[in-house]
Amino acid sequence: MKKKILLLVLFFGLSHLQAQIKVDKITYKIHDHFITTTIGYPVPGLFLFEGKSEPSILLNSDGTGVFQHEDLSKKNITWGIECTEEGIPIFKEGFNSASYTLWYTTDGDENWMFTQFSIHYNKKKMFIMGERVKEYEDYNDFNKPGQNR
Repeated sequence: MKKKILLLVLFFGLSHLQAQIKVDKITYKIHDHFITTTIGYPVPGLFLFEGKSEPSILLNSDGTGVFQHEDLSKKNITWGIECTEEGIPIFKEGFNSASYTLWYTTDGDENWMFTQFSIHYNKKKMFIMGERVKEYEDYNDFNKPGQNR
């Protein structure tokens, strides 16, 4: 009886964890892809060219945002990082970095576009298109010994 209860609690606990990661299915040309805004790093925020205040890309945690083009015109977007159907981010590991695929579409448009999203661990920076950057604090550093947080 205790084993059944333990398995039941474990099942509901894992189901609850899985439910916290929202995964959306998108179609690019004829292929389905899955996207999420949760990858274990603080992706949402404002991305800028170094030393400039415009143009910017704003990514909100709910998968919405604003893409500002070089001519400073702005478009509302829906975005996500490519992942598996289960919500596991798909990335290519580099030397002290990881490269992801950022999918986005402008509101009112059914066509999805993609670009590179990279995280550079040693620099504590994230890049969109290799040029718009955001500094971040690593969630994983908070509990390391010797950290003054």
